Amino acid sequence: MKILQINSTCGFGSTGKIAVDILNTVEQNGGEGLICYGRGTAPNGVPSYKIGSETLVKIHGALSRVTDRQGFYSSNATAALVRKIQEYDPDIIHLHNIHGYYLDVRILFGYLKKCGKPLVWTLHDCWSFTGHCAYFTASGCEKWKTGCNNCPSKKEYPQSLLIDSSEKNYNEKKELFTGLPNLTLVTPSVWLKGLVEKSFLREYPVKVINNGINTNIFKPTKSDFRKKYGAENKKIYLGVASVWEERKGLSDLIKIASYLDKDETLVIVGLTGAQAAKMPEGVIGIERTQSAKELAEIYTAADVFLNPTYEDNYPTTNLEAVACGTPAVTYETGGSPESLTNGRGVAVPVGDTERMYSAAKSLAGVKTDCPCEFDAMKKYSEYRELYEELLSKNFLL
Repeated sequence: MKILQINSTCGFGSTGKIAVDILNTVEQNGGEGLICYGRGTAPNGVPSYKIGSETLVKIHGALSRVTDRQGFYSSNATAALVRKIQEYDPDIIHLHNIHGYYLDVRILFGYLKKCGKPLVWTLHDCWSFTGHCAYFTASGCEKWKTGCNNCPSKKEYPQSLLIDSSEKNYNEKKELFTGLPNLTLVTPSVWLKGLVEKSFLREYPVKVINNGINTNIFKPTKSDFRKKYGAENKKIYLGVASVWEERKGLSDLIKIASYLDKDETLVIVGLTGAQAAKMPEGVIGIERTQSAKELAEIYTAADVFLNPTYEDNYPTTNLEAVACGTPAVTYETGGSPESLTNGRGVAVPVGDTERMYSAAKSLAGVKTDCPCEFDAMKKYSEYRELYEELLSKNFLL
């Protein structure tokens, strides 16, 4: 079994880690794989192919900020990717995030429609069926159901500073992304599955496979974190994000910091240097860590994990916290509450910082179990089973 995956990153960020975990699952069961990625670098030892270059990504991004045509540049890099796919000759092609300023979807999907390979596409957000945005929960926009135009999220990722091409993008994506033979869609959450079934992608079968994490790393882990930061006798509330953009709720965490008692502190991980320098009193700001073990130590040291995300699919930060024994509080948005069953946390109304703080106080001192169903190798075996099912169907055809 040869599986070729395409994603914006390889080995870092939530989707990059997922791609590598899927590859590991395939290899452990006697198969082989290749990850084709567009941004950053791949971990040592991971079979991978870099699409284009960082310079081309910057050019694609700059053009998109003017024209609102993210996903319609990088033509030469995409043509080279198609040649690589043909050379590798995989049994299955598995797409993840194809946005991120590194692909021309016209060239890629022109090839996919005629290649004859079984196709899997894991949707990590809503970009595939909108004319611009990756999420529309915060704006409350429902134009994606019938046809996008005058996008209210034009200045959100993938940001456009001038032109609104949402109507053109929507119509082209609808034409490109429909009518693919042998395509199966996967969503990490029940919430996103429900949206897909209302979109122009509703012609395809949709399977829910939740995200997983490495429970050999994300587990209760002792450290001197509390001593290091002078929080030995305090309740620690924790926020973690790979990028603290507006939709992740950083301003809400800062508001919660104003509620803290003297025996409480707030730790925020993943800040930029500029963001960390602006943190108010009572907040411990930590820049992004590349060490999963260090992150597990921080999760374990915390009493409660806070995830004030306004828009999300099935965030792995919730899983990581709970696997380290720390209950979570999140907003009732997207698929974020779906992992907080069996006493692992609670969801509160979006934007209600007082309810989030109150829930955190009530959960402090409670420890969760380490749920084996979150383990990436067990979870992503569902992909292997899907691959085998698709290959058997393709063989019969």
